[in-house]
Amino acid sequence: MTVSVATCPQQLVGYWGYGDPARLGQSLKRLLSQARETDWAVTSQPTSDGTLAVLSAAGLASDLQTETALADIWVQVGEQSLTLGRQAFGRVPLYWMQVEQVIWFSSRLQTLLPLVASPGVNFAALYGYSCFSYVPTPLTPVEGVVAVPAGVEETWRMSAGTLASPHSRDLLDWREVPDPVDNEQAAIAQLQTLLKAAVERQITDLPDETVGVLLSGGLDSSIVAALLVQMGVKVRAYTLDFGDEFERGGMTESPYAEQVASWLNIPLIKVDATPRRIQAALIPTIKALDLPFGDGVTVPLSLLCQAASQDTGIIFNGEGGDQLFAGWTNKPLIAASIYQSEHPDDYQSFADHYLRTFHRLWGYEAQVFQPAVYAAIQDMNPQDWLYPALDPTETRSLLHRLRRASLMLKGAQNIHPRATNLAFAHGLQVRSPFCDMALAQWTFQVSSELYLQGACEKYILKRAVEPWLPPEIVWRQKRGMGVPLTAWCLNEWWRSLGVWLNPGTLQAEGRWQPDLAARIVEGNLGGMIQGRRIGETLWLLIVWQLWRSHVLGEPLENPSWNHPFLLPYQLWRFTHRCL
Repeated sequence: MTVSVATCPQQLVGYWGYGDPARLGQSLKRLLSQARETDWAVTSQPTSDGTLAVLSAAGLASDLQTETALADIWVQVGEQSLTLGRQAFGRVPLYWMQVEQVIWFSSRLQTLLPLVASPGVNFAALYGYSCFSYVPTPLTPVEGVVAVPAGVEETWRMSAGTLASPHSRDLLDWREVPDPVDNEQAAIAQLQTLLKAAVERQITDLPDETVGVLLSGGLDSSIVAALLVQMGVKVRAYTLDFGDEFERGGMTESPYAEQVASWLNIPLIKVDATPRRIQAALIPTIKALDLPFGDGVTVPLSLLCQAASQDTGIIFNGEGGDQLFAGWTNKPLIAASIYQSEHPDDYQSFADHYLRTFHRLWGYEAQVFQPAVYAAIQDMNPQDWLYPALDPTETRSLLHRLRRASLMLKGAQNIHPRATNLAFAHGLQVRSPFCDMALAQWTFQVSSELYLQGACEKYILKRAVEPWLPPEIVWRQKRGMGVPLTAWCLNEWWRSLGVWLNPGTLQAEGRWQPDLAARIVEGNLGGMIQGRRIGETLWLLIVWQLWRSHVLGEPLENPSWNHPFLLPYQLWRFTHRCL
């Protein structure tokens, strides 16, 4: 039995199993030489409890003996066993693959790619990505590489020199208590205490230096900034500037960020997120993300991290607040639940409604994929990827069910891992006070009626933080980050679409339909893909195409000149209407 792991502040990679130690050591050295980090520490000696390595997005789990509980991922070994674990919020990814009788593992997919003899795209992962804008775990987009799901430990055992299949163990379950707190004043007091404690746990190691806060102007990031200021931490805030045109049109959140910064008396840096700068940062961001994440906020967030890294090594964000406090619009799903209450066995109908909330390409498969991919996914049901999170037996009330799903899907599989990877790419520790276990478990001890009152979402959170922020910040309706992708695609990026989504290249790859981009722009793909959805859908495809080229390393073959993006958009639009 041989084992070794290499760690640095923001990555780990290693192996465990039966094999030639010298050959395995050389393979590990080769992987380290190709990784972007240089400050590696290699060990094969676990602590007394078997812990070999840990990694924390916040940089808080450095002492294996005393701080393992703070880790986001960990590696433990026994006499004949290996355990890979991942914390329930999913802040740091963890991947593994089997080569003969050896398990290789890493916190970055790209680090394992040299071990894959002939990397090929996993069609199930591609389909999942088209439905959600992220690849659902345990899938990865590369055949033969598997992701450890958030909140799970995977354990392998050796027997007579043979490696058995891994055993999975759920570490916790987001489940409401039988007798929830329904007294509003009691809940407010408890929540205020928990929020303060969550931030205090994140600042215990801070020296007397400035930290950054990614301040959208929304409620969650504003709460984090306010509590840091209350506790005497030096704070500098960073917000996005999409340009005067979008600010005048009320499409940006920066005026709210300015109001919060003024209220808290902290400096605010507005980060240029104009289309030219977004395009320049696109490929570096996709490499940093490691997996394809097809949400338009990723490159703007990368620019925020880049700006913050010039001033600090630690950033705070408000990620996780929406998942904990039911911050996304839930009304369509509540309406769907009324139907399901009359048809309790019809899980499929409710799952279909939930799938539509992603606003991606589910339901358009025959129009989106080429025949080989379409045939391969015929027996796949994307609702199966939702079932563990939406399992109706796990919660009694609908809102807790939706909160559970948001934590397990949109949070752990999308929002948190991409935020960590972007911060790591810029040498930052990233701290998310809403990813606090005591706080999260408390939210399942509160009556669902305290989260949604009439049209007011996150009601109990707003009541708890009223004393800390301006009322117009606390009580305004959530909008989310409105990245103007459609405007950019139809203007500044129009010609680039012909490169990114070239029909000749798409035809040669054999996955997406070659004319897919043109049909999206024309509005001929589906009635729901209009307005902002045009840009979001094009972006989904752009990210995948650049990922498969710049991360997976596939060549771009047979580009065609026969596409509408050669003409200026207005001219193409005019000629298209005349035809």
